[in-house]
Amino acid sequence: APVEAEIRRRLGDHVYGEGVENSIENAAYRLLKARGETVSFAESCTGGLLASRLVGVPGASDVLHEAHVTYSDAAKQRVLGVSDETLAGHTAVSEACAREMAEGVRRISGADWGVSTTGYAGPDGGADGTPVGTVFIAVAGAGGTRAREFRFRGQREFIRTLAASNALNLLRLAMEGK
Repeated sequence: APVEAEIRRRLGDHVYGEGVENSIENAAYRLLKARGETVSFAESCTGGLLASRLVGVPGASDVLHEAHVTYSDAAKQRVLGVSDETLAGHTAVSEACAREMAEGVRRISGADWGVSTTGYAGPDGGADGTPVGTVFIAVAGAGGTRAREFRFRGQREFIRTLAASNALNLLRLAMEGK
């Protein structure tokens, strides 16, 4: 008990459960279910992995409204309503684009929450020198939109996995008001 208390003290908001069955997708599912809320995803660099992770939780159909893989700029514009100005001025791998993606998927789906991922999973980074592993994640809800930039290291699939895990965690934190 003293060791557990110290771990919880040191890790703070990073602790979301105990045991194998308490994955981040389970934690997000439990919060959505308890609140009677739904989520929709707009994925670019994660390519459907985020939705797949939540779908792996039994009962996910109660909380997952829909998901879109909008890999190209044209899809981001056509499906989610990302503006020409954002793509031209900031690029698809930017906080501004992640915000518009999350807000767009929330708007078109009618879900309580919209979550987006956009970034460079590799093998190449951006033409402007933005490195591989740069990922922007945004969460849009009734109280507004929050976005965060990450710089992950590793191979392509590891970066995608980290992006999906962090997207689910940012959703959890937003639902908890943190």
